[in-house]
Amino acid sequence: MDLDEIQLTAEEAMEKAIDYLKTELRGVRTGRASAGLVEHVKVDYYGAMTDLRQLAVISVPEPTQILIKPFDASSVAQITKSIQSAGLGLNPVAEGKQIRLTLPPPSGDRRQQLITSVKQMGEQSRIAMRNARRDANKHTDQAGKDKTLHLSEDAIETVKQEIQELLKKYEKQVDTLIDSKTKEIQEF
Repeated sequence: MDLDEIQLTAEEAMEKAIDYLKTELRGVRTGRASAGLVEHVKVDYYGAMTDLRQLAVISVPEPTQILIKPFDASSVAQITKSIQSAGLGLNPVAEGKQIRLTLPPPSGDRRQQLITSVKQMGEQSRIAMRNARRDANKHTDQAGKDKTLHLSEDAIETVKQEIQELLKKYEKQVDTLIDSKTKEIQEF
């Protein structure tokens, strides 16, 4: 494994950690309605566990409401049951061929729990990035010991510094994401 490949692998791992964090943060409930809250809810649709977004159109008609219009009207009861059992704290109301979710503003204690949860998600992403850095540094050291590659100590140190810079860059992105989500939680 050459040094460029080691760097690229580390950067890809850090990028994946950021993407995963973004996906997780979309599912965190703030006071504002978002389709991301329910789009990954699993629904037992004819024996197959399917994401809600594949079974219905999810829209946000008002800042505190989510409207779900299933493609198959016979699945309304199953979707309602899945949302209730998903642990989101939402109470779905079936209205004929559609489902309406009203999001009450979270209490002060609930906001603090959400903020704590968001910070934990951020820390998990940082840990994944640090693990990527550790693995990259380990591979760099192994490449330095491989006499067939003819690498100088300066080249190895330069790569390690560049990997550290990558880590700093991606950790700043995590901080930005966490700060904006925390503000969003406190806003409503």
